Amino acid sequence: MDFALDDTQTEIAALAAKVLGSPGDPWRALASAGLLALALPPELEGDGLGVAEVAQVLTEAGRAAAPVPAYAALALGVLPIESLGTPAQRARYLPPIAAGEALLTAALHEPSAPLAAAPAAIARAGDGKWLLSGVKTAVPYAAEATRILTPVTTAQGTAVYLVDPHADGVTLVPTPTSAGTPEYTVRLDDVAVGETDLLFDRGAVAALHRFALAGALALGDGLLAGALALTVQHVGERTQFGRPLATFQAVAGQIADVYVAARTVHLAVTSAVWRLASGRDADAELDVAAYWFASQAPEALATCHHLHGGVGVDETYPLHRYSSAVKDLGRTLGGAAHRLGRLGERVAG
Repeated sequence: MDFALDDTQTEIAALAAKVLGSPGDPWRALASAGLLALALPPELEGDGLGVAEVAQVLTEAGRAAAPVPAYAALALGVLPIESLGTPAQRARYLPPIAAGEALLTAALHEPSAPLAAAPAAIARAGDGKWLLSGVKTAVPYAAEATRILTPVTTAQGTAVYLVDPHADGVTLVPTPTSAGTPEYTVRLDDVAVGETDLLFDRGAVAALHRFALAGALALGDGLLAGALALTVQHVGERTQFGRPLATFQAVAGQIADVYVAARTVHLAVTSAVWRLASGRDADAELDVAAYWFASQAPEALATCHHLHGGVGVDETYPLHRYSSAVKDLGRTLGGAAHRLGRLGERVAG
């Protein structure tokens, strides 16, 4: 199979890298360059592209360790609403994101249940509305979002509702993150939603999880590549005993270990995103890529810090942006043990 980027994807990646490397507000710059509108349909002045193209933006955001809400807005918002939403929902929620003026996010996790496939949060009928109750954890940008895509269990199965984070019955509790990114525990106490707030019912939770995994992995692929590039530059320029650090065999061996980890993750992520974008069953590939990232990326970043020496722990040096984001992303995926367990369950049928 040929996983090489096509011309459009190559241009998107190059433009995103250029925009994110320029001074100024990177989020507004992405919007001005049209990179937040890639997945919008043409009738909403978008490009009608999909997850493969959005993944290039997320990878470059990771490569630059850019402080932008690209994962929440694009992977948790634009992609699922474009794929699963009604025309009215698309028209209402997607253009403001493309303009850089609004955010969407999703509540995928519950206590002790990352990416919960069978949500403990429930929706029950009451007074002509649906009433949502439950607890969601690790919801990025919940207070800043226009709506939170919220998976729940109903009497008919699972569904995803669009919840106003400032509606009656919603409590937002800020929770700390390694990178300082806004994140919240969201408590729902009979939060009223209507039929127009139903994103999609049958299969929506699984589809939302696929977009979330693909987006997180694309971002993680970029983070690992960016940390490797930064470390290679450092050991190539820093001298010890009159020689660049890169010329020492022990340093070269450790850099090689990070390179192998980065390339392995890249191949796994590329395969998973390609399958998802081409309409094939990508669940197994997403699980494999998630396990490789969760198990390899933290160790690789620890090696990068070690090779930087004292400068690696300086908060004014950019390496900490990569390592803290990798920690948060690994937690988003549920950790290596959880990912391995999910993969084992899939293999066992």
